[in-house]
Amino acid sequence: MRTLLAALLLASSAFAGIVDDVRAAINTGDFAGADRLVQAYRQARGVTPELATAIAWEARGALAAKNVAGNLDRAAAYADQARQMILPNLSGPRVDHAQWVTAIGAAIEAQAQIMAAQGETAEAVTFLRTELKTYTGTSIQERIQKNINLLSLEGKPAPALDAAVWFGPQPPSIASLRGKAILLFFWAHWCPDCKATVPIIAGLMKKYGPQGLALIGPTEYYGYVANGADAPPEVEKPYIEQIRRQYYAPLSDMPAPLSNANFARYGASSTPTLVMVNRKGIVSWYHPGAATEPELAMQIEKALR
Repeated sequence: MRTLLAALLLASSAFAGIVDDVRAAINTGDFAGADRLVQAYRQARGVTPELATAIAWEARGALAAKNVAGNLDRAAAYADQARQMILPNLSGPRVDHAQWVTAIGAAIEAQAQIMAAQGETAEAVTFLRTELKTYTGTSIQERIQKNINLLSLEGKPAPALDAAVWFGPQPPSIASLRGKAILLFFWAHWCPDCKATVPIIAGLMKKYGPQGLALIGPTEYYGYVANGADAPPEVEKPYIEQIRRQYYAPLSDMPAPLSNANFARYGASSTPTLVMVNRKGIVSWYHPGAATEPELAMQIEKALR
């Protein structure tokens, strides 16, 4: 018989959102509550990709709780539990195979972060590169590359961009911009945070452009257009251009290469992803997610030195 908590969860719309519920609990430091949610979900639904993903998030939460004694051991236990739950479901034909791949992405990310926190950064990068070989061509390729870049890209030469197809002015190569600082702004046509970042970048370009700041805004195909309607590249491309003209007009001079290869190379699984390249062509800042104007200005000034 299900527990009362499990029954309540099953009857609620929040039940299907176990990942969000667990994240909300760990964000308040309520690990016991997160464990109860996980146990109730498992009793009612059994092992699912969502459950494994929620447990991987418990690993990340435990890792972030640096004031909790034994947090690394707890994080490692969660990550191992998630991985052991996922791996048997990644072989053979399955209707929900893609969901299990997404779940292993969360577990891989947690494991790498735990290794880095233990002072094993080189080992974490090696682990991620091995996993990248396994999952290249899947939906988590960019996510794994993002984690590799978070641990190793800063201080390295900026990878070249594929600029065979573009919007706006023709993109210059990164090599040709040596002597300038470069802000790479990875954006997506569906991304509200990207649109919100446009006026910030436009203002900063007015201030720092004359001092030697260049801007390139890579984007990629996602396979759909408005309202999530499936779209082949020949349909999606003009839609992206429409969005660019409508929402990115303050950055009309921004070269925007259109290539999925750039997102894979830079691990831009989060949008926006912001990357600063200094005057010597070296990555000085790698930042998945949005940034405030003061934060971005500080990174620009460092890159311009």
